[in-house]
Amino acid sequence: MKARVVVTDWGFQSLKPEEEVFAHHDIELSAHQCKNEDDVARVAADADIVMAQWAPVRKKAIDAMRHCKGIVRYGIGLDNIDLEAARARDIPVRNVPDYCLDEVADHTMAMMLALQRQVCSVFSLVCEGTWKITPPLELPPLRKSTLGLVGFGRISQLVARRAQSFGLAVIAADPYVEKSVFLKADVHPVSLEELFRVSDIVSLHCPLTDETHHVVSASSLDRMKKSSMLVNTSRGGLVDIRALEHVLTNGRIAGAALDVLEQEPILRDDPILMLPNIIVTSHISWYSSESVRELQHRAALAALELLKISG
Repeated sequence: MKARVVVTDWGFQSLKPEEEVFAHHDIELSAHQCKNEDDVARVAADADIVMAQWAPVRKKAIDAMRHCKGIVRYGIGLDNIDLEAARARDIPVRNVPDYCLDEVADHTMAMMLALQRQVCSVFSLVCEGTWKITPPLELPPLRKSTLGLVGFGRISQLVARRAQSFGLAVIAADPYVEKSVFLKADVHPVSLEELFRVSDIVSLHCPLTDETHHVVSASSLDRMKKSSMLVNTSRGGLVDIRALEHVLTNGRIAGAALDVLEQEPILRDDPILMLPNIIVTSHISWYSSESVRELQHRAALAALELLKISG
């Protein structure tokens, strides 16, 4: 009997990489575009493997799975998977933790440089007919700035290496990383409170958990320098966007660059988009022509592993 692999949702051009991986195995691939948990529960009930990109694979859907051998998330984060419900049903969950690392690090640097050099705000002024050879904000040069990394995993370490090549001093807060890792990277470990207080640029690189939800809050933003900036290419829920809007509007910090948001897509009339000191991109930091295929290929291999099939 064929193993049934169900894709709950996908945003790729095609599922050809998955089809290529499954081609020589007795696997039936069933692809859908689920919008809610009821959709997932319906299509995944008879699945041997469930593969999900953004669709909510929550308790209701997991409880509906009659003989599921595993769930695979297209991506690094597991925010849309109810891990506790899966654990209760003894259903293993896999992600793809080691793709798009360079892409996210590159996008982080692009956002950081555009923000710090005031590229977008000056371009807006030029479009409005204002030509000045000095930008709106007074900011320290990068070579005399400190970058604070919240979280010090693989992507964060790649960002540190790139930032150091621009002359930035780098500090990081991550209680789960050994001091030897910081030492090897020439990065100084600090507490989260100190990081917000001394950094000229704060960049977020941690998973979204109960502990890290709204780690950027009104209180943490209040600790930041007036000239400091925030970059988030990690998880939208790390930032309280209304608290961020407030400090940006009142000039309490200099600017922010966000690739991820707690609610996506952001509404066109969201007031934070009207501010001159913010950059928002549409969750694209993971993307390159190679990273897409790599994500699909590795997710399919994870499905084979859960089915106890050699690739």
